[in-house]
Amino acid sequence: MSTQFYNSLTKKKETFKPIEAGKVKLYTCGPTVYDMAHIGNFRAFMFEDLLKRYLLLKGFEINHIMNITDVDDKTIKRSFNENIPIVELTKKYTDRFFEDLKVLKILPANIYPNATDHIPAMVRMIENLVKKNNAYITDDGSVYFAIDSYPDYGQLINLDFSQQKRTNRVSADEYTKDKPQDFVLWKSWKEEDGDVSWESPWGKGRPGWHIECSAMSTEYLGNHFDIHCGGVDNLFPHHENEIAQTVCATGELFVNIWMHCEYLTVERGKMSKSEGNNFSISDLVEKDFSGETLRYILLNTHYRSKLSFTMDKKHEAVQVVQRITDLFDRLLSINKTVENDGSLPEDYLQFEGALDNDLDTPGALAVFFEWVRKTNIKLDSGSLQEKEAVTGLNFLDKVNSIFDLIQEKIEIPKEILDLVNVRQKARQNNDWILSDKLRDKIYDLGWNVEDTLTGQKCKPLKS
Repeated sequence: MSTQFYNSLTKKKETFKPIEAGKVKLYTCGPTVYDMAHIGNFRAFMFEDLLKRYLLLKGFEINHIMNITDVDDKTIKRSFNENIPIVELTKKYTDRFFEDLKVLKILPANIYPNATDHIPAMVRMIENLVKKNNAYITDDGSVYFAIDSYPDYGQLINLDFSQQKRTNRVSADEYTKDKPQDFVLWKSWKEEDGDVSWESPWGKGRPGWHIECSAMSTEYLGNHFDIHCGGVDNLFPHHENEIAQTVCATGELFVNIWMHCEYLTVERGKMSKSEGNNFSISDLVEKDFSGETLRYILLNTHYRSKLSFTMDKKHEAVQVVQRITDLFDRLLSINKTVENDGSLPEDYLQFEGALDNDLDTPGALAVFFEWVRKTNIKLDSGSLQEKEAVTGLNFLDKVNSIFDLIQEKIEIPKEILDLVNVRQKARQNNDWILSDKLRDKIYDLGWNVEDTLTGQKCKPLKS
C-alpha cells in the first residue's frame, strides 16, 4: 500500500510523493516562547514527531525546520508585564521547550530558526509584496496584505466571502474567520512595544506573526516544499495568510500537503490557568508521568481526532509501557543461535498498512498489541521458537523507532540497593524509625524510595 496523508488543503487523503525522490522538506510551526508550552501544544509537536519518524522508517531523508516565534504580540506583552527584556524572556522559555522535547523523546529538527534572526528576509518579502501591489502602506508606516489581491484567499478553510462581514484591516496576530480582513505584514512602532523594533523602508517597527513563518520556511526549504504541519488552531488565520502572502511573493505553489492535528482538552474541558489544568510537561513529570507514558497517551488517538487528556489515563499508559518493556526484555534474554536476516512477523505488514493510511496509530497499535498478546502466550508455554524471538525483536525495533515506548533500564548503584534491602528488613520488623532514617539517607544520596503494594520502588531524584 502506498503512503497516504490527509491534505487539509484538498480535504482528502493523497498518496505522498515528495518533490525530490527520497527526500522530504518539512516545516512545522514551533512554539511562541512567551510561556511554557503546555500538553495541548505538545500534542501537535508529538504528531509531527510521529510523521517524521514514520517517514524516516520508510527510508526518506528529511530536512525539518521548526521555527521559534520570539517576537509577536504575546511575547511583547509578557515582557512588558514582567518588566524583563524580551530577549531574556524568550531565551528562558526556549530553553524550557528544548528540555521538554528531551523528556518526550521528540526527535530534534535540523534547524530551529528564531524570528528575530530573520528580520531582513521578512522585510525583503514584504517589499516584494508591495512592489507587486499585493500589499499597501498605511499612514502610520504599517504594511498590510490586501486579501482581495489573492483570488484563492480562504481556500484552506473554504471561506465564502459572500457570507462574511468584511472590515478594513486587522493589526492583531490572531482573529476569527467570521471577519476576514487585510492582515498586517509590518507593524509600525508604538510606545507599548518598548525597545522591540527594527528599521525598515517604512520606518521603525516589527514583523507581523504570519510573515515570519513564510520568510523562514522559504529561506531554508525554498519556495516550494513537501509538507507543512501545525495544530488546527493554525488553520486560520495563520496558515491561510501564509499561503496567500507566500504564493503572491514567489509566484509559485507553496506547499504540497498541509497536515493539522486536532485539539486536546484536559479533564474533558478547555485548558485554562484559572481551572488549574493548563499542564506543562514539568507539571506532569511532577505527577509521575514519564516521557513514555505521555508519548503513549498522545499517540494512542488518531491525530485528526480530538483527544481528552485525563489523569486516569496514566494507569493504562504505565501498564502498556511496562508490558512492552517486559516483552522486549524477555525476548532479549532468549539464547538465539539463528542468524538475524532482518525478517519480520507477518503482523508487521498490517502494522505498516495502518500507518500508511494517514498515520492510523490506533489501528497500528491494535495490530501490535494483538501480536504482543500472542507472543506472551507462546513465551509462557515455552513454545516460542528462536526464529520467532529474532523476528519479534525486529518488530519491536520498528515499533519503537516510531512510538519510542520501551523504557531504558535504570542502573541502581549497589550502595543504594544495600540500603533499600536493609530498609525492607527494618519495615518487616516494624522498626519505623530506622526505616525513615534509611529513606532520608537514600534521599540524600540522590534517590527516592517509595512504598507500594508490590514493594519498594527506587528512582533517581529529578534534577
